[in-house]
Amino acid sequence: MSTEPAPRTIGVLLFDGVEELDAVGPWEVLAYWTQHHPGDGWAVTTLARGGRPVTCAKGMVITPQHALEDAPALDVLLHPGGAGTRPLLRDEEHLAWVRATAAAASLTTSVCTGSLVHAAAGLLAGRPATTYWGALDLLAELDPSVRVDREARWVDDGDVVTSAGVSAGIDMALHLVRRLAGEERARQVRRGIQYDPEPPV
Repeated sequence: MSTEPAPRTIGVLLFDGVEELDAVGPWEVLAYWTQHHPGDGWAVTTLARGGRPVTCAKGMVITPQHALEDAPALDVLLHPGGAGTRPLLRDEEHLAWVRATAAAASLTTSVCTGSLVHAAAGLLAGRPATTYWGALDLLAELDPSVRVDREARWVDDGDVVTSAGVSAGIDMALHLVRRLAGEERARQVRRGIQYDPEPPV
């Protein structure tokens, strides 16, 4: 009989209109980490309302591993962004789920306009935070008490971490690996996924 403790779980939320790289970029980082280093004691999964496939912002279809209702308890929630966040800002059922999940988790994170949902849920009140460059003003409008950081790639405020847009989620996920498993592990993961940005423009 195994005495190994169950791994702690990171949940990547999916929804119609999610920006593909917002979800898949951090997933690549976190899945590489957890699958290559299971001894660190973490696992990553995807979840969506009803467990149904979601159609992303640019047409990719992803089938989640869990419905919100049957997902394992989350130690870390990662809420991506995308055009699909706009209706979620007014979706009281979704906002209530985000609040409850964040209250039970040790860490709540977002990529891109996922932070708008966190602001609408009241999770960023009085905190520093960031979002996609084109949504910085909207973040400030949703909750004027948020201390909007217009320059940061990501903002770590203890139990809440927000990142800027799209590809910034990869950097934020590497930061999570560093925070949860150490700097050397984060270096190993970065090397493993060969993440060495050198844009040609």
